[in-house]
Parts: sequence; C-alpha cells; structure tokens
Amino acid sequence: MLVVGVPVLVGLYIRLGRRDPRGDESFRRGHVSVSILHSATEVTVAGEADARPNDFCGASGRGAAFLAGMDLAPFRAFMHELAVESGAYLRPWFGREDLAVEAKGDDSPVTAADRGAEALLRARIEARFPDHGIIGEEHGNVREDAEFVWVLDPIDGTKSFITGVPLWVTLIALLHRGQPVLGCIHQPVLGQLLIGDNLSAELNGRPVRCRAGRNLAAATVLTSDHLNLARYQNGPACDALLARARLVRTWGDGYGYLLLACGQADVCLDPIMNPWDIAALVPVVRGAGGVISDWNGSEPYPAGHTVAAATAELHAAVIAGLRG
Repeated sequence: MLVVGVPVLVGLYIRLGRRDPRGDESFRRGHVSVSILHSATEVTVAGEADARPNDFCGASGRGAAFLAGMDLAPFRAFMHELAVESGAYLRPWFGREDLAVEAKGDDSPVTAADRGAEALLRARIEARFPDHGIIGEEHGNVREDAEFVWVLDPIDGTKSFITGVPLWVTLIALLHRGQPVLGCIHQPVLGQLLIGDNLSAELNGRPVRCRAGRNLAAATVLTSDHLNLARYQNGPACDALLARARLVRTWGDGYGYLLLACGQADVCLDPIMNPWDIAALVPVVRGAGGVISDWNGSEPYPAGHTVAAATAELHAAVIAGLRG
C-alpha cells in the first residue's frame, strides 16, 4: 500500500521494471482502490496485466480508480452484443438514396436510421439491465442518476452517413457513478469494433496502442470540422497550432479517435461536444495509452470539448498551443 499526498497522485505510477515485447517499460495493473484521507490519498494496487502511468488519475486516467473489485466482463460482452446488433441494423441503411434526412433543433441532421438504431439499443438495455440508466442523443434520458448508465450515439458522424462516407461510427459507453468505465467505437461497414476499459483497448479482439515518439511537427492532427475551431474556441491559436503539425485532416467524429487509439493518428481536437459524443472515447483512448481531456487539460467527462493525444508530452504541447 502506498500513501501519498493528493497532488502527488496526479503523477503516480507503479513501476515494476518488466519489459514488454515492444521494448518499452511495462507496468502492472489490477484492482485500484483510492480513498481520500484528508491531505493524503491511500492507493492499493494488485494485479498482473499491463498498465501505464496514465491509468490512475488526472485527465489521462481517473476512471480506473472507480473499478476497485469490479468485474466488467459481463458488461463488456453485452456491449459487444449491442455493437454487433446495431451494426447489422445500420448497414442496410448506409448509402441508400431514398434515406430521408431531417434537421433537428440545432440544425444537425437526423435520419430514421439514427432513431431506429438507438431504439434497438435502448430496448436491449432495458431488457437486460432494467435498473440501469440511459442517456441517448435521439430519445432522451432515463434514470440518468443510476449507478450504471449507458450513453448512446447511434450514428456519430451523420453527415458522413448520409453522404456515403464510411467515417461515421456508433458510440456506446457505460458510466459507473458518473464516470466512463467502458467505451465502444464501432464502424460496421469497415468491420472495425474497438472496445476500451481505461486500462486496455482491443480492435476486433486484438490489443491496440497509441503510437509514441512523435512531437507536434511529426504529428497527424484530426478535427471533425475545422470551421468549428474558430466558432467555438480561440481561432488564431488553433490556426497557429495546426500550422505546426505535419498533417491536418478532417477524419473526425468518433472515427478519428479510433484512428488515434490504433496508432494511425496522433491528436484529435473537437471544440464542441455533447455527453454522447465524449463518453465512449474516454475509456478507449486511455485504454490505448493515450491522454484525453477537455480543452483546458481537465477531466474529459462531462465536458463540452475534447483534446486527445497519443502521449502525455504531445497532449501537453497541444494544450499549451491552444492557449495561445
């Protein structure tokens, strides 16, 4: 057992000196329990699997502290079922020329596919876990103060969906006491199903990691809509930051975070977000070894904007650049 001051916990990690096949330092993780005792924090760590410094606290890993003694396997298996079933529902809708598109109150598009997929997900959750809450983009919230809450975005990237571009995803998250503990990013047309739990991330059952060793000058930076950077944040600072990157692309929405977690991009910027946009991303990015926060470098959920990066060093450089 370790007892450390609260400020120290922000940088806490447990080094056991074992190396993994990638050649970098590996860490062990297991059940992590945290209790605040006035000016000190008591941390108990036990376990065998890989972890990283960012698994424990701060913008890069607070969620792990909520998992003491909890078996997420049944929820993870159910999340996989939800993704497969919703994907089977959505695939026939994709690319249909007769798909009607409506405008919601915020002028964002919505279709029968969005609504039908969320209705399917909600029905399955209600049947399996009737005491759990649900937060959904299309059909509202129920029992949102429950211990466990599912957060659903049936089509994240509807503009891509309605124009036949396969850069949309289904986002499914599970909150425990208000914090994301499981997240799924699913692109059913491309057959990519990514699930993370803050400590690990797997694409189609294969472990994935964010890529390391790139500074901003070598980084690929993704954002869902470059016009939103100036609309909702410091436009000149954003422009200056993007000018320093090697490559900037709008392979955004949830799919950009899949690319980040799989080592195919380095930074994701979204200057305006909703809870259903963010919740699933947090356990995935953290599970892949990345860092995710709000625009100011604080906790990513709940927040109205998101910055994610492959490494803590790159994340710090991006946050500093966004401040101008």
